[in-house]
Amino acid sequence: MTSVLNLRHYRHGSLPDDFKQMLIEVHADAYADAMDLEFNQRFPWFVDHWSGMEGFTCVVAFDGEEPTGFAYGAPLQPGREWWRSTDYEPSNSYTSTYAVSEVMVRPRWRKQGISERLHEALLKERTEDLAVLLVDVTHPKVQELYESWGYAKAGEQRPFADSPLYAVMVKDLRV
Repeated sequence: MTSVLNLRHYRHGSLPDDFKQMLIEVHADAYADAMDLEFNQRFPWFVDHWSGMEGFTCVVAFDGEEPTGFAYGAPLQPGREWWRSTDYEPSNSYTSTYAVSEVMVRPRWRKQGISERLHEALLKERTEDLAVLLVDVTHPKVQELYESWGYAKAGEQRPFADSPLYAVMVKDLRV
């Protein structure tokens, strides 16, 4: 394992042919213990859905040519922001929102700060007012990690009937 990772940026409309398969393989490794859950088996659909959205961006970390993890998301349409289902009120009138859909790192590369580097690189040039993400409520340490990155829990939601219950977490990008 090298100590220097290469971060590669990808955008909607200019994705390489092997992009989807690369993310699926990282996901399968990252969630190997939970792939029996039907919700996790639908990950290829989520990749198609998100990568097809205007404004989709993704950052993939590589150790040499080996993908170690990724973060991706896209802007949400006005009125369809995930935080709107909660009691959260933005502290100002700015509400444009970028949804961080996935942040994952393969087990071999965890606990090295890679997820934070991916997250920071993903949001670095965003022009939206807010970032929002969902965290499985049964993973309080992950929620604490996002809180250390400036997110605050706004409420909870279950976006699909078979999905876990998620904490809706919001970060002000204008701060």
